[in-house]
Amino acid sequence: MLSDLRSCRYGEHACNLGAMLADEIAREAGVSAYIADPVVTDELCDLARLSGHPDISRASIFHALNQKAEARRFCSSRGLRYEDVNLIVAHIGGGATVGAHEKGRVIDVNDGLGGEGPYSAQRCGGLPANSLIKLCRKENLPAEDLIRKLNTQGGLLGYLGTDDGKEISRRAESGDETARLVYEGMAYQTAKEIGACAAVLKGDVRAIILTGGFAYDRMFTNWIATRTAFIAEIVIMPGENEQRALYEAALRVLAGKERPKEY
Repeated sequence: MLSDLRSCRYGEHACNLGAMLADEIAREAGVSAYIADPVVTDELCDLARLSGHPDISRASIFHALNQKAEARRFCSSRGLRYEDVNLIVAHIGGGATVGAHEKGRVIDVNDGLGGEGPYSAQRCGGLPANSLIKLCRKENLPAEDLIRKLNTQGGLLGYLGTDDGKEISRRAESGDETARLVYEGMAYQTAKEIGACAAVLKGDVRAIILTGGFAYDRMFTNWIATRTAFIAEIVIMPGENEQRALYEAALRVLAGKERPKEY
């Protein structure tokens, strides 16, 4: 695991440091370390892996820790078991991922780091393939540099020069039509992805959970709800709460409720 993370085998991201830090702390303390719902958690069904080209397979890279934690928290609040219901969870923050949770497993989700799904605060999301190839030629950058640019200088930042959701929301409400269009466009694309997940789950959806930093903005969540409330109940669970999710996962293992797996 540490070798794969150091070589960025599944992508370059700050979360790659998590296991390294956990290993170092555990060695000093003389205890075990557990990795809970990492971003490369892969529970995709076989149909979801097909990309349309035999040399390319779709990958599962998403906000697994927060998505699964909020799904479990929602179920607990309603007296449900996560493993018994179908949910759609949309995490909208610096990146945006929307997962189809089928009875405890995320059987389909957009690759939030690999250029799929809605655009977000800094990421471009899915781009038209032919236009992307033309952009590659125009930019004349090494592949790694272009990927970094698409993941850090796209989305709201690329369109509006800022990724500050509060500022963009204020601009949209005060009459800045460009800010409103781009901001609502992110909600529009998120709603489309939710609709796609509803199709994956054959319409059997207990609730749609909106989480992540942008879920604090009522105007933004209302845009999504207007387009998706016909599918299922909309539940707003803003923020990320990832530290809490980590210790809750460890407690489930220590209490014998879950069995840890080997990498």
